Amino acid sequence: MGAFAQRLVEKRLGQALSTLPQIAAEGNSPFDLIFIDADKPNNSDYFKWALKLSRPGSLIVADNVVRNGAVIDATSSDPSVQGVRRFNELLASEPRVNLRQSRPWAAKDTTALRSQ
Repeated sequence: MGAFAQRLVEKRLGQALSTLPQIAAEGNSPFDLIFIDADKPNNSDYFKWALKLSRPGSLIVADNVVRNGAVIDATSSDPSVQGVRRFNELLASEPRVNLRQSRPWAAKDTTALRSQ
């Protein structure tokens, strides 16, 4: 990481579901950009934290949510696929998010813009 980025970015190592409550308690939010690229079974939990740690106008990006098309396989028992499905269902039903853009041809990410 370059010197400029080191002044702006703080690295936190550890389990994200343990670290996120610490960040919230420290008052280090809201964040303008949140990037979710972690263990897929917990994507829904990360998205809930993203909503807590963001504000209207924040951009939330979740990576690898198409799972190379595996999310449409109803018979998949893969925990990552099931986690991504739960995330997609939560995202689709979340009233505070008004822009949902997915790039299935890239089999990669979904971008959400928090509106409220």
